[in-house]
Amino acid sequence: MEFVKLNNGVEMPVLGYGVYQTPADITERCVAEALAIGYRSIDTAQAYGNEEGVGAAVKKSGIPRDEIFLTTKVWISNAGEEKAAASIDASLKKLQTDYIDLLLIHQPFSDYYGTYRAMEKAYRAGKLRAIGISNFYPARFIDLQNFCDVKPAVNQIETHLFDQQKTAHAYLEKYHCAHEAWAPLGEGRTELFTHPVVTEIASAHEKTNAQIALRFLLQSGVIVIPKSVHKERMQENFDVFDFTLSDEEMGKLQALDTTSSSFFSHYDPKTVEQFMEWAK
Repeated sequence: MEFVKLNNGVEMPVLGYGVYQTPADITERCVAEALAIGYRSIDTAQAYGNEEGVGAAVKKSGIPRDEIFLTTKVWISNAGEEKAAASIDASLKKLQTDYIDLLLIHQPFSDYYGTYRAMEKAYRAGKLRAIGISNFYPARFIDLQNFCDVKPAVNQIETHLFDQQKTAHAYLEKYHCAHEAWAPLGEGRTELFTHPVVTEIASAHEKTNAQIALRFLLQSGVIVIPKSVHKERMQENFDVFDFTLSDEEMGKLQALDTTSSSFFSHYDPKTVEQFMEWAK
């Protein structure tokens, strides 16, 4: 496994296993299989409703806790200093751990400044090894990082071949914040598995289109957390460190960027209204 050193010196695996939309009743099995394959970074969230399954799998794995990197996220309904602080303790209990390796603000809505203050306090108390944000695009990211004491170590945003987030990446690099991709394979909403350019490059390396997409992001300096509930796919997504894309291949893949989300826009009023409903 390869690692990235975060801005506070903590090392994070560049490849992890995500459990977004993984049903609670199979999360423990899926995480156990991922850990058996070799994954050592697991990404969950309060809103996923499966922190307990992650915690149970880690506890039963027999792997030393300090060898596993756990990430979770504070949901909008827990925004604000007091609610966020209580939610952090609740996540610790569900994950059956004394500390969380990385805690993120899940969405840039509601009182996220209060949430961040609670995270800073938990960080200083040793409950968190690193703190950061998710879905904060350049404007809000720059604002937050200029008015906080503990600088965000990670920003997790939608990033894949067809929405490469080049502008966001440049600003994250400028402010020494690691770029992490959610939906690094586009969750089937893109042409990833059929696009001729990706298929041609995959054939040349005797790899799958998914492996090419993950390798591209890794070589672009982006942390990835692909998700699958199938063990063979977990293994496939893990086997991306035994080949390298050439500069020419990277250029062809960079040209596939549409600069458009495959999911939703945080700038769209209707989308924001939907998040407000979820926050209640």
